[in-house]
Amino acid sequence: MALSAAQRTLFEKARRLGAGAQGVGLDDATCRALIVLAARDLGRGEEFPGSAAVPELYDADPPDELRSEDGPQPLDMFERLVGTCGQDADTYFSSLASLHKARLKYRRILATQPSPTLDQVGPRGLLEYGLFPTSDLAALLFWRKWMFDIDNRAGQETGYLFEPIIAASIGGVSVSAKKSPVKRRSGNGAGRQVDCLRGDEAYELKLRVTIAASGQGRWSEELAFPEDAGASGCTPVLVVFDPTENPKLTELATAFRSAGGRVYVGDAAWAHLEDAAGATMGLFLEKYVRAPLQDLLDSAPQELPELTMSLNATRVAFSLTTGSRYEIERGRPDMELANGGDELPDDVEDTLPGL
Repeated sequence: MALSAAQRTLFEKARRLGAGAQGVGLDDATCRALIVLAARDLGRGEEFPGSAAVPELYDADPPDELRSEDGPQPLDMFERLVGTCGQDADTYFSSLASLHKARLKYRRILATQPSPTLDQVGPRGLLEYGLFPTSDLAALLFWRKWMFDIDNRAGQETGYLFEPIIAASIGGVSVSAKKSPVKRRSGNGAGRQVDCLRGDEAYELKLRVTIAASGQGRWSEELAFPEDAGASGCTPVLVVFDPTENPKLTELATAFRSAGGRVYVGDAAWAHLEDAAGATMGLFLEKYVRAPLQDLLDSAPQELPELTMSLNATRVAFSLTTGSRYEIERGRPDMELANGGDELPDDVEDTLPGL
C-alpha cells in the first residue's frame, strides 16, 4: 500500500531537525531502528531486517546507540510498517520518534547547560554567609542553581513531550494559547492553552494534583479552566494520573463536573486514555508512558542514597552510593539555556509527529 501525502509528511516531520541549538534530527540508521522497534512492538518484527539487534528504547545506553546501520531506505521501511501493521502504525512511529528525540535533546542539554554566574546567585549567599568558607559557599550556590536550571529544563522538555504525545495517542492535539478555541471569560478574551483538544473536548492532563497550593492566582486559573472551556463550546475533561486524594484534587474535580465536564483519576485515567487511543496507540501508552511512570512510583526509595556530582569543562557525572553512575561528556556551553520559560511553544500542535 503506497503512502499517502499525509503519511509522507508525517515521516519527514518525525525525522527533521528540531528548532534551536539543541534541536535533534534523526539520521537513516536511527529511523531504521525506530521503525524496527515499532514493528516489533506491533508483532511484525520478524518481517524487518536486523530486528533482533535493535535494543529496546529504554535499554539503549546512551540513547544514541539506538541505531540500525544496514538495511533498506527508511522511507521504504516506513511504507512497509504502515502496510503490515495497519491503522495507527504511522502515529506509533512518529510518537516513538518524538520520545526518542526528546531523550537525545535532553542529553544534549545536560552537555551544554552553562554554569551560573555570580550575578545570578550572589544575593542568595546572604542567607548562609559566614556559616562556612566563602569560596565553598560560592561553589554551593553555583551547584544548587545549576541543578535547579537542569530540573527546570527537564520539566519544560517533558511538557513539550508529555502533553502532545498523550494528545496524539488519542487523536487530539495540544494547542497553544494563541491558537486556542478556549477563551477566557475575564479580561480581553485571550485564548487558553489546552493540553489536548479532541473534537469539542478540552483536556487538562495532570500527573498529580498536590495539596500544596501554588499562588492563589495560579490556582484560580486552574479552577476557571473548565468554565472557560464550557463557555467556549467545549466539554472540559480532567485527567489525573496519581489517585492520591486531597482537598485540591476534590475542589478541581468538582469544578470540572459543575461545568458539565468529566473527571478521570488514577486507573480510570489510564483506562480512559487507552480506550480512546485504540489498540495500537493504547499499546504505546502502556509500554512507553504508563509502565515507566508506574515503575518509578513503585521504586521510589524510603531514604535517599548519597549523591556525588562532578562538573567541569569535559564532563558531568552523577554517582550514587548504590553503585549507579551516570556520565555525560560536556560540550561548549549554550548561553541560550540560561533563560527560557516553561510554557508550551506556539507551534506545539506541529511538534507531534517530529517534536
